[in-house]
Amino acid sequence: MPVLFEHLPELWQGLIVTVQLTAASFAGAAVLGVLVCALRVSPVGVLRAIGTAYVETFQNLPLLVLLVLAFFGLPEIGLQAPPLATAIIVIAVYEAAYIAEALRSGVNSVSKGQGEAARAIGLTFGQSLRHVILPQALRTVVQPLGNIFIATAMNTALAAAVGVVDLTAAAHRVNLVEAQPIPIFVGAGVAYALIASVAGFVTGRLERRLVILR
Repeated sequence: MPVLFEHLPELWQGLIVTVQLTAASFAGAAVLGVLVCALRVSPVGVLRAIGTAYVETFQNLPLLVLLVLAFFGLPEIGLQAPPLATAIIVIAVYEAAYIAEALRSGVNSVSKGQGEAARAIGLTFGQSLRHVILPQALRTVVQPLGNIFIATAMNTALAAAVGVVDLTAAAHRVNLVEAQPIPIFVGAGVAYALIASVAGFVTGRLERRLVILR
């Protein structure tokens, strides 16, 4: 595929942006997802309702709609950031709902006796969640979290629709010049597949190691 080699610098730069966008978005989603999960399992009804509303809202809105609203709506109220930063924030907020639900399933898999024992020795809800429940819950949801990471990588392609020059946008620009969509987008697809394969391999190894250590 000579066209890919001719435009390798542009495609490589797009791939770097995709990796940066994926890593930063997932990291932000992980932090926010833990907080939302804590709300979802909180003994306080109001906090549980807030966590539930967050998850239900963002799991039922298309990511592209959120990206468009952020890119074109926020500047109208005086909030503006670089395209990449805006995409990272929006994708992180969106994916956090899925991470929260994955973590909640892990929390539910932990024996209730663990929480009761933590309270018996004087730990607060936050302390028991941080030191007792979440560490065990995380071990049971490594693969689901890996799947969410892969989904995040695939979802970053939507950022191209709002001006972020990621791999998808770079491939589109090259195609506008060369008019050879099949080799160009097959090449981009292979790159996305490699990202997914590496993520799947790492999470698979990590899951097996954690299972052995338990």
